[in-house]
Amino acid sequence: MKTLIISPTYNERKNVAQIIHEVFSRNPDHHMLIVDDSSPDGTADIVRGLQEKYPNLFLEIREKKDGLGKAYIYGFKWALARDYDFIAQMDADMSHHPKEITKMVELLGDYDVAIGSRYINGVSVVNWPIRRLVISYGANLYSRLATGMPLKDATGGYKVWSKKVLESIDLDGVKSSGYSFQIEMNFRAWIKGFKLVEHPIIFIDRTIGESKMSRTIMFEAVWIVWRLRIWRIFGWNK
Repeated sequence: MKTLIISPTYNERKNVAQIIHEVFSRNPDHHMLIVDDSSPDGTADIVRGLQEKYPNLFLEIREKKDGLGKAYIYGFKWALARDYDFIAQMDADMSHHPKEITKMVELLGDYDVAIGSRYINGVSVVNWPIRRLVISYGANLYSRLATGMPLKDATGGYKVWSKKVLESIDLDGVKSSGYSFQIEMNFRAWIKGFKLVEHPIIFIDRTIGESKMSRTIMFEAVWIVWRLRIWRIFGWNK
């Protein structure tokens, strides 16, 4: 059973080597794909240098910075074209620790999607200011009430997908490009009847580099939730 770990990057030269080392030190048989949006800081050069050490490390470069969601869609299509059984997604800044991947892959023996959850056992977040924690927790409550999805952490970006789930989703039809991409992908899997499970993780906010969060991304998340609710009311299940 082949597993691919996808990490999108943009200006992550300070973090990318560490995440790659951690992934392969714990899961040497897994494969990893870095999807870089033409980072001007030389992120791709660091990855190329590490490919000599890690033969299961792959690099794809997109022409420009075009959103987290589109980077993942690119990675999902790449994975499906190469027949991976399990496809993991994780941030490149070490906020998602690679030690959880094995546990999440094992969950796919009984489920179809494993979600690394910050809120399934209380609140498991480190280094966040209270304002950001309130926004994140509130966004997940808002998402749960609006869409009906029984998820405590629908906005989390640490997941493992079974191939059959991604094959069933119209990836070209995904509307979100920011963090609401996580909500929409969960919704598309859930509305089709796939089994989603939340696995508790400790989320440690980046200590190096800058957050990619913006007001535009937040506003996108507000309207996409209601769009999903409308789709559910009218029986949409593409």
